[in-house]
Amino acid sequence: MEPLLYRTLAPWYRLLDPPEDHADEADSYRAAFHRAVPSAKTLLDLGAGAGHNASHLKSDYHCTLVDISEPMQALSRELNPECEHLLGDMRSVRLGRTFDVVLLHDALMYLTTADELAAAIETAFVHTRVGGAAVFAPDIVLDDFRESENVYTGEDGNRALRCLEWCWDPDPTDTTFFVDYGFLLREGREVRAVHDRHVEGIFPRDTWFALLEKAGYGVETFERPFDDIHYDHVFLCRKP
Repeated sequence: MEPLLYRTLAPWYRLLDPPEDHADEADSYRAAFHRAVPSAKTLLDLGAGAGHNASHLKSDYHCTLVDISEPMQALSRELNPECEHLLGDMRSVRLGRTFDVVLLHDALMYLTTADELAAAIETAFVHTRVGGAAVFAPDIVLDDFRESENVYTGEDGNRALRCLEWCWDPDPTDTTFFVDYGFLLREGREVRAVHDRHVEGIFPRDTWFALLEKAGYGVETFERPFDDIHYDHVFLCRKP
């Protein structure tokens, strides 16, 4: 079942995750793409969600945004009306064309088996032109996983959101973990509570390298910032 955040709670999404919070992340993707393919003009964003990364990249690339969720694509169309939007599953979509650069980020976390991950990698590979590049940017890899909690707040007129995010792993021997969101949502004087569980996939860095190289990519890593102090390493893949 698709999480509530991408269905009935989609109208609240930008209070949880404002587009401006993705500026530094998008800058790191732009820099990686520029290093790999300086002449790139077309970008395919697989699992584009609400289009927050694309909102920072569309000034540099003609962007095609693919996502499986109609409510999230509706948010992206509002933010990025000049971009091409297509409904599709990153595991299976085939557009019949290639792009200079391909981006897969947060939505990768909903691939919960190695077969699903390999399918999404194959999708990216067949859409990357020869000499092009792809960035794979999962939220976390198994090597770096720790149980964690975060609190988010957002307000817009008479609407306000408070959210506790709790990442935890009930079974460290499998390839999934849980992200539980506890939302308090206020509209005017009314407040309601909503629990939304996301079952996400997690794989060792070695598995990422093995699957990306098996698809035919040359793989390296680069730094992606979380804030002014913290960063992680994600994957820049070149198609020879």
